[in-house]
Amino acid sequence: MLRHPTRRTFVKGFAAGSALAGLGLWRLPAFAAPAVFSNELSGQHFELFIGQTPVNITGRSRTALTINNSLPGPTLRWREGDTVTLRVRNRLGEPTSLHWHGIILPANMDGVPGLSFAGIEPGGEYLYRFTLAQSGTYWYHSHSGLQEQAGVYGAIVIEPKEPEAHRYQRDYVLLLSDWSDQAPAELMATLKKQSDAFNYHKRTVGDFIDDVASNGWRQTVAERKAWAAMRMSPTDLADISAATYTYLLNGQPPDGNFTCLFQPGDTVRLRLINGSAMSYFDFRIPGLKLTVIAADGQPVHPVEVDELRIAVAETYDVLVRVGDLPAYTLYAQSMDRSGYARGTLARSNGLSAEVPAPDPRPILSMADMGHAGMADMGGMDHSQMAGMDHSMMAGMQQHPASETGNPLVDMQTMNPKPNLADPGIGLRNNGRRVLTYADLKSTFADPDGREPSREIELHLTGHMERFAWSFNGIKFSDAEPLRLTYGERLRITLVNDTMMAHPIHLHGLWSDLEDEHGRFQVRKHTLDIPPGSRRSYRVSADALGRWAYHCHLLYHMEMGMFREVRVDE
Repeated sequence: MLRHPTRRTFVKGFAAGSALAGLGLWRLPAFAAPAVFSNELSGQHFELFIGQTPVNITGRSRTALTINNSLPGPTLRWREGDTVTLRVRNRLGEPTSLHWHGIILPANMDGVPGLSFAGIEPGGEYLYRFTLAQSGTYWYHSHSGLQEQAGVYGAIVIEPKEPEAHRYQRDYVLLLSDWSDQAPAELMATLKKQSDAFNYHKRTVGDFIDDVASNGWRQTVAERKAWAAMRMSPTDLADISAATYTYLLNGQPPDGNFTCLFQPGDTVRLRLINGSAMSYFDFRIPGLKLTVIAADGQPVHPVEVDELRIAVAETYDVLVRVGDLPAYTLYAQSMDRSGYARGTLARSNGLSAEVPAPDPRPILSMADMGHAGMADMGGMDHSQMAGMDHSMMAGMQQHPASETGNPLVDMQTMNPKPNLADPGIGLRNNGRRVLTYADLKSTFADPDGREPSREIELHLTGHMERFAWSFNGIKFSDAEPLRLTYGERLRITLVNDTMMAHPIHLHGLWSDLEDEHGRFQVRKHTLDIPPGSRRSYRVSADALGRWAYHCHLLYHMEMGMFREVRVDE
């Protein structure tokens, strides 16, 4: 019988961890300067093993699940056009796997147990072999149970065949992640018992008084009633916060001060990867501009910003022209502002710069939820909307019948928008130029060129109190596969009916995001879908097989926001 990913379990007693990788470099040859890590592997043939390693991140000894005794795992440096082989051995007492995130490859090489791959049993091994048809910054991780949270992940850099257009003298991978001294299975159990257990920033009576002073009694009371009807908190931006997480940069906590070196006048390439299980980060380097040159490994027209939000599983490449100071802070604060990862860009080891104070804690509004002007409708389900007159229903988002009266659905968005030019909750009007999806434009035209022949609309659904997550109110174990015909071009539209942002990843196929007018904009492998948003993208079904399609918030995926996509002839 097929073992679904949501049914796999994590062996109790294991915990996430973080051993670390130092950093060196080569000098610039022609256009690009490849980074050389002391924990980097390059070539075409690789030997990897997944096992256990003692670690101490917070002052307490724990056991991590690691790749080659390292967390993050080794950075793998490949070259476009090469055929790589990776022999992965399992030294754990449970099955394991590795998924090559964003890499286009045959389905049986994708590494998702229960689909086109059986997994790697304890004491066993699996030989991955595929030819690289792309270049850029990617990453890899376990797709077995909660092992990714426990430490099984690492970075991938694929050098292009042709010289790059951008010149730089230094090249560094910055891999962000989240770590807890609690075992992942314990975190999951806590969320299932009390979904807001890690939210230590609930609103107080003092907040109510301040809101009345700013917005008036009527609006404040109506807004409080709407949130109460939905049984939600507007401060619940992250399921797991710094109440238990320590945020890591290349395996080091903030006090570890991970350092990247530079010389005055250098241009530095930073390869940002969000390899966390559950945490969005807002990244900046105070005093320096970031020039974004790639998103999810694919080149984009350069855009200069002060800051960018990186959703779970996304990657961004940025260029930084270093100034005259001896050190600059690499600062990545969590979206809920409960903590941060931090490192330093410095002229020599041992230097540091001032660490910014966290930004104010964001508060979700009804507008953020796609309920602009509808505070008194909070918690209204589809059946209640059916009784509204036509004028009130005009322009409202329609919902699948499977959401009606569904105990796994606690809200529905009424008026979602693409919101591509919106920097997101906590980043609006902060005095800094923040990257948005509207800024991202691929350097190439639509690689397929055909208009979609059909459309699939899916709703991201959940119930906060029950910590239940799904598509269209149907969890993975009860859902039929999405069936695509080999060679077709289709449009997928995602509507977020929850109060959480969800990073959605389709394996094996590219996701070509459209702008508000339905035109190709940018190619990605992971798309952030904020609350109250409706975003569309094109997919070419050009790879046969069974593929995973899921939210990349690990505990959301495990609790049901997962579908199988089948591409058949």
